[in-house]
Amino acid sequence: MLTIGVDIGGTKVAAGVVDEEGKVLQSALRPTPADRPDLVAETVASVVEELSQGREIEAVGLGAAGFVDETRSVVRFAPNLAWREEPLQKKVSGLVGLPVVVENDANAMAWAESRFGAGRDQTHVVCITVGTGIGGGLVFDGALFRGRWGMGAELGHMQVVPEGRLCGCGNLGCWEQYASGNALVKTATELAEAQPERASILLGLAGGTIEGEEVTEAARRGDDASLAAFAEIADWLGQGLADLVAVLDPGCFIIGGGVSRAADLFLDRTRETFARSLTGRGHRPVAEIRLAELGASAGLVGAADLARRR
Repeated sequence: MLTIGVDIGGTKVAAGVVDEEGKVLQSALRPTPADRPDLVAETVASVVEELSQGREIEAVGLGAAGFVDETRSVVRFAPNLAWREEPLQKKVSGLVGLPVVVENDANAMAWAESRFGAGRDQTHVVCITVGTGIGGGLVFDGALFRGRWGMGAELGHMQVVPEGRLCGCGNLGCWEQYASGNALVKTATELAEAQPERASILLGLAGGTIEGEEVTEAARRGDDASLAAFAEIADWLGQGLADLVAVLDPGCFIIGGGVSRAADLFLDRTRETFARSLTGRGHRPVAEIRLAELGASAGLVGAADLARRR
């Protein structure tokens, strides 16, 4: 029984044929036409058609970077894409002629990691995707928690700094503005501008506009400003996880997303800040903080498996 999972991000559409064990049998990649929602559906249909050749596909699961409604069909809002009340399920299903399920991309990643990855031995899992922004997914007692209207676990949009940095969602001071890939770049850039002597390696690598890969490389070479930026991200992340424990009491956190590839630069400090910030520390079990195991394929694997279970 094969399904196709599609992970629709701000820059790329990644898709794969997935079997019942969560194995990706074939994959494909396309750039995301982020400013043209109508072309996103056509891009998805194109990649599904490519992967369907010579196979009997049961259904298609779409992991979408946005707020997905309770019917798992409409993307109500996407902070980093031009989607507003986008009927994505109807559009794609009409183009591919298959049943389609739409799920938030972080929910899809959480489901995949809880079923096939780092959380498969746990009953209460919170997944955090740290990339351009921050996404979240909750799997408790074998069920994906979506909330009454399908928009739960948007953890990156908890306000942590009143009147803080402007977020793509329209609010100020959201967690993802301080503990994400964008936040890493912003912090490193601010430090480099204010104290260029601390950022000589970073400025030498960048040449112009600073990117996340350059901050990571500079940090690994000992650049003081880049290391300080990672330390700040680590502290914001650890504090946020401790706050989530007070509400959710999970058995473990799983950290994924693009920034997690630089875990050697921040995860130890995140764990230290987390343990130090726990409510009732010393009198409660401490949830593990694990790295995701499925890498970039987690979102499409989860979307495919959720489509199978529709």
